[in-house]
Amino acid sequence: MSKNQIRKRILKRRKKFNSQNIPIKSQKILNFLKNLKFKQKVIGCYYPINFEANIIELIKKLQNNNYLVGLPIMSKNFDMNFYEFKKNDPLIINKIGIPEPTKKKKLMPNILLIPIVAFDINLNRIGYGGGYYDRFIKKMNNKKLIKIGIALSCQKVKQVPTNKFDKKLDYIFTEKELLR
Repeated sequence: MSKNQIRKRILKRRKKFNSQNIPIKSQKILNFLKNLKFKQKVIGCYYPINFEANIIELIKKLQNNNYLVGLPIMSKNFDMNFYEFKKNDPLIINKIGIPEPTKKKKLMPNILLIPIVAFDINLNRIGYGGGYYDRFIKKMNNKKLIKIGIALSCQKVKQVPTNKFDKKLDYIFTEKELLR
């Protein structure tokens, strides 16, 4: 099955499964992050859309625990960077419907929480097809970057087709499990 076929099938499944906006177990992820050894924890997050795993509560907990949180801003050339986001900051909706921060303090995350369309047990993922996260990971390749996928259990597939541009994740959290 192609990535596009998997993407269409899993997006329909995710919408049906997550029509009640199931939150991820934010305390479990926060405890996991606290055990990672970094001097400063700068976390690139995402603002959930389109029935993605809801991490709003996790973002609040991260900020309440003095983590520096960033949200992505996408540019015209399929590039993406993370900018500081504080809990009371306004967001604007970009051209493709994704909320982005208005403040322009650029961050270099050392931990990245990545939304997933589909994933397999080998820590491969399918996104929406734009390649934003893969490009960002490649750009950060020379720095230590922990890549954590966030998904719902219904998004797991037997095997994700991959190519040379796809970047494997370090971990995947669902509402049910942690894959390593």
